[in-house]
Amino acid sequence: MARSQTMALFLLRVTLGFLFLYAGIAKIIDPAWTSAGYLMGAQTMTGFYHWLAASQFMPFVDALNKWGLFLIGAALVLGIATRTAAVLASMLMILYYLPVLNFPYAGAHGYIVDEHIIYIAGLIVVIVFRAGRCWGIDGMLARSRKVSASMKKCSWCK
Repeated sequence: MARSQTMALFLLRVTLGFLFLYAGIAKIIDPAWTSAGYLMGAQTMTGFYHWLAASQFMPFVDALNKWGLFLIGAALVLGIATRTAAVLASMLMILYYLPVLNFPYAGAHGYIVDEHIIYIAGLIVVIVFRAGRCWGIDGMLARSRKVSASMKKCSWCK
């Protein structure tokens, strides 16, 4: 992979990571934040989203949302478990996309495609091209495994 491609993948992974990390931190430090209003305003799959907004589930849903965003963001920024983090982030973006979808309008300014779909597209690139190996912990681990495997094959290293 060319250095410019590596840099582009690194920048995509880190910027998406900071987006998730910031969203998680902002929600964690705001004691009044809740996803209840967003869930109750769902225009698609209203039964499911209203069920999630039920008072007995809200503490769990809110904690999962806050900490999920934070941990996904941290994983993407650091480049650790990147593919798993990107898959989970894509699933979260689908869950964020559906409530604002009033087909074919997505939110106030989108026609089918909104920012959630763009994030998913970027996350797919992160998954497919293994962006965690571009200056991330995933890459360091992969290189150390290769070194370890080559040392096992070497007769003089035993």
